[in-house]
This record gives sequence, structure tokens and C-alpha cells, in this order.
Amino acid sequence: MTITIQQITTANEADLRLPNEPFPIIGEFLVTRTDTGWSHQERLAAQVHEQTFPEENYQLSAIDAAGFALGAYAEGKCVGLATFEYQFNRFVYLADLKVTQTYRRSGVARALLDAAQPIAQAHGSQGLCTIAQGSNVIANRFYLAYGFQIGGLETFRYEFTRAKGETDIHYWLAY
Repeated sequence: MTITIQQITTANEADLRLPNEPFPIIGEFLVTRTDTGWSHQERLAAQVHEQTFPEENYQLSAIDAAGFALGAYAEGKCVGLATFEYQFNRFVYLADLKVTQTYRRSGVARALLDAAQPIAQAHGSQGLCTIAQGSNVIANRFYLAYGFQIGGLETFRYEFTRAKGETDIHYWLAY
């Protein structure tokens, strides 16, 4: 299987509509901070369930105004998408990363991040940052395995939503 990465342009703009697919919620990623830094542990669920994020309805003009997007392709079909936003602090924010179920755990997400780094560096970036929900253990594992470091924990964002109790874990990766 050969995966190619392409920047999203008007030629492949339709691939910004890659649908979100369910992902397993296998537990909770618990983050704490002490004087020595951040640490984490996992609390695995007795029962696994699935979650699907709402569709984003991306517009290329808005993506390009804020940063860039990359698509991952296998046999001419888009199987992964990553959107990035330039930040004031010389980091590029990974706003969205999704891979179709068929191609998960095959290196697509890693290839998208690898391809983003030279683009980000050409724009003066010093690294990448992103956020993962505490309930998305698999995403948190991926970011740590890729080399990101935990840099923050947000506990109040979902207070007045159906996701009350959810957390956001902030990740940073300096080049």
C-alpha cells in the first residue's frame, strides 16, 4: 500500500469533505502535573463504545487564510486529512486529524504530520501543537508516540455541554 500526501488546493478541494467516521472510546486519559512535570495514566473502560465527531464543512478559502490542509491518498482516494493553523507563538496548530477506519494504524496520520513539518518550518514555525480529548485514549497515545509532550490540561471547556466532565489535553512538539 502506497500512501501519498498532497496539499489541499482547488484541484482536490472536495477532499476537505472527508467524512468523520466512528472511533472507539476505550477509556480515559488522566493527566496530572507536579513539580517535576506532567504525567498521565489510563483508566480503561469496562465497555468500549464509539464516538463520531460532527462534520466540519471546511471551506478552502478559510483553511488557506489560517494555514493549510493536507490529504493522504491511497489508490487515488483520500483516506486521511489534516488541517493546520498558523499561531502567533511560532507553533502550527493541528486543528483536525482524521483517517478513514480502513487505513487507521497504517502510518497515515504519521505521514500527514511528517509532511506538515517542512511546510510549517518554511513559514517560520518552531513546532506543532494540538489538543486531544481525555476520552480519546487512542489519539493521546498517538501524539505521545509521535513525540509530542503534554503541555496543559483544560477541565472547564465542556462544563455547560452534554460532554460535561470531558477534558482537553494540550500537546506541544518543538522541532
